[in-house]
Amino acid sequence: MTNKSKASQELKDFDKVFKALAHPTRRNILTILIAQEKLNAGDIVKYFDHKWPTITRHLKQLEAAGLIVLTKDGTQHFYTLDTERMRMVLTNWLKWF
Repeated sequence: MTNKSKASQELKDFDKVFKALAHPTRRNILTILIAQEKLNAGDIVKYFDHKWPTITRHLKQLEAAGLIVLTKDGTQHFYTLDTERMRMVLTNWLKWF
């Protein structure tokens, strides 16, 4: 991969992250995961007035951006914050400036 294509891919990855962070509900989900470390989807839904499908879509977008990690234990889906990814995004994004 050339430097130019690597930089282009990094920018695309940052776009996913910042689009995910643009919505207040998704930011709130991240804040909840900072405090609780690991929650199943049902427990996350309890924090909001939104319906289950809405929160599920937000969780999928956060996962696609690499900000949270999904682990499955039987029928339970657990989410955790990917702190390393958050740190990498902040550190690497700032290098562009």
